[in-house]
Amino acid sequence: MRLVSIASGSSGNAVYVGSEQTHILVDAGISNRRIEQGLNTLDLKADDIQALVLTHEHSDHVKGLDVLVRKHHIPVYATGGTMKALRRNGTISAIPDELLHVIRGEESFRVGDLTLLPFHIDHDAAEPVAYRIENGKKAVAVATDMGHYTDSIVRCLKYLDAVLLESNHDVRMLETGPYPYPLKRRILSDFGHLSNENAGRLLNEILHDGLKKIILGHLSKENNLPELAFETVKCEITLGNCPYRGDDFRIEVAKRDCVSAGIEF
Repeated sequence: MRLVSIASGSSGNAVYVGSEQTHILVDAGISNRRIEQGLNTLDLKADDIQALVLTHEHSDHVKGLDVLVRKHHIPVYATGGTMKALRRNGTISAIPDELLHVIRGEESFRVGDLTLLPFHIDHDAAEPVAYRIENGKKAVAVATDMGHYTDSIVRCLKYLDAVLLESNHDVRMLETGPYPYPLKRRILSDFGHLSNENAGRLLNEILHDGLKKIILGHLSKENNLPELAFETVKCEITLGNCPYRGDDFRIEVAKRDCVSAGIEF
């Protein structure tokens, strides 16, 4: 099984998850050209992708959807709320209905030999979800755009082999930065984004000996730094209420504009 970030950040997101037999993308928030180039570095082509699963309708997650899907005839999976929002804003108006599949939060579905569990998250979108993806006893998750985390989210993130988790902002950088006050309040709200500190606290709830890699993603360009996210999360793990230290795990920060080192296991 393999988990690789093709791009991750407030300006665009696309994540590859696959097995030897099945290849999927989580979100397509960058151009089709960049997605194709990213897949090529993984020795894959866009025609190899068997499904595009969407977390929600915001542009940094669907910017490249239309061209990618129509060019390569890739089935799209999204919740009913997300699908309706994409119809309203015209994003999927040119995509044939047979490529569009509505899924339900908390209900698993299969693509090839992968089992996907979309689970509800709180974000200011129509019906956003994150994904737990399993292949036999192996499991990964892609969980971003969460204003906060709940017991239900923690349960869905237990016993993973790898996780791509949001570490969006440093609270002090955000509070003193150039964003207008209403936008700052939105990001800090329960329907905004996880801070570095909260990403570390969430990790304290799901760490276990079998977790092989942590990828920190969806960093804000204006309100975070890769080094700051990395050190803050490590510190939260070391000082948190768990038996681990930050150095006990492989932690990397996903790159904004290019493919990041992923994990294969």
